[in-house]
Amino acid sequence: MKKCVCLVGKPNVGKSTIFNLLIKEKKAIILDTPGITRDRIYGDVNYNDKNFLLIDTGGIELGDDNFNNDIKMQAELAIDESDVILFVVDGKEDLTSSDILVRNMLLRTNKKVIVVVNKIDNGKLKDNIYSYYELGFENVIPVSAVHKKGFNELLEEITKDFNPSSESKDDNLKFSIIGRPNVGKSSLINALLNEQRVIVSNVAGTTRDAIDTKFRYNDEEFTVIDTAGLRKKGRIYESVEKYSLIRTLRAIDRSDVCCIVINAEEGIIEHDKHIVSYALEAGKAMVLVVNKWDTVENKDLEMKKWKEKIKQEFQFIPYVPIVFLSALYKKRLHLLMPEILRVYNNSKNEIKTSLLNDVIMDATSLHEAPSYKGKRLKINFVSQTGIKPPKFTFFVNDKKLIHFSYYRYLENKLRENFQLEGTPIILQFKNKNEE
Repeated sequence: MKKCVCLVGKPNVGKSTIFNLLIKEKKAIILDTPGITRDRIYGDVNYNDKNFLLIDTGGIELGDDNFNNDIKMQAELAIDESDVILFVVDGKEDLTSSDILVRNMLLRTNKKVIVVVNKIDNGKLKDNIYSYYELGFENVIPVSAVHKKGFNELLEEITKDFNPSSESKDDNLKFSIIGRPNVGKSSLINALLNEQRVIVSNVAGTTRDAIDTKFRYNDEEFTVIDTAGLRKKGRIYESVEKYSLIRTLRAIDRSDVCCIVINAEEGIIEHDKHIVSYALEAGKAMVLVVNKWDTVENKDLEMKKWKEKIKQEFQFIPYVPIVFLSALYKKRLHLLMPEILRVYNNSKNEIKTSLLNDVIMDATSLHEAPSYKGKRLKINFVSQTGIKPPKFTFFVNDKKLIHFSYYRYLENKLRENFQLEGTPIILQFKNKNEE
């Protein structure tokens, strides 16, 4: 399973800047304002073939207001789920009561903690790091996020005990059941397995452990991953939807197919879209499952309305199939596994180069790319360069000429001509002599 690393510390010590440097993107909002990062933010880091999930948290400080309590609970969950914790402190300041508060939280964890002393921007400040050994942790590493110094040493220490990323030898199809709390994920798994292996409750957050269950269908073995909320029992924060996200991300990472479950009683909410976007970003094949269909009257009419609603709300995944079912009464359940198999096979579909080029050349002759400053995109050749998800590399005269609308046109032509329903596809453009 992919390792998990989190950044914790008081506000305004540079956690978000460090996060952006490590994931090599600008996902976190950076403002010189304490407490600006209110929610955990997630990203993948790859260093020397060692891959881990990085979590940025809001700043923890003393205070009794709900905002501080909320951030503290988020950080506690991130700490619970992490293998390594980066405790970020400000190298230009003395230790504060908020630093001690974080230290006391971390001393109870039995996790590997690295004290990251940020803002060590010059040699004169390097002596400041010794006072941070007083926090009681063995690993103290100075960095300068602004000047991008010290990060190789930090990454070496983070990944010291990690194994290089490798493909699992278990090649049976793995699919995860994901969705916000109380949409019927556990009930759906029980219905599929036809036995009560997972606790079922109508209280959001009941499932506390990610459970992998192997089962047979049509004489083939499959693994279903239940995206549990939280590991520790007795916590009060499991009812808040966003707190279960780490487990969802890990389950997505290990899946070949993601079944995103939506509650027919409640309809589509923004958090459903967020969950879909995580699966999409990970390049996973998907099936949308509208559960609790037994609660709907006039099913034929409602199905048409639901399909239209899904088309509007999930405009970014028009290619994903929809299954309407009732896990509780096992109605229409037989439709799910064939769809999972279909989208999985589509995700590893390999298309002959000659067929691919015929389709793309027909598409370009039917509709030329728009000209830009007197130049027009010309596609010389296309080949498939990856699966799960399918990846297509286009060799062109100038990749800067590709417009988003034409990218979408080419994607649609590929989907019209080949079996690609349920899977994202990647279109990559390279100049003729580019490696």
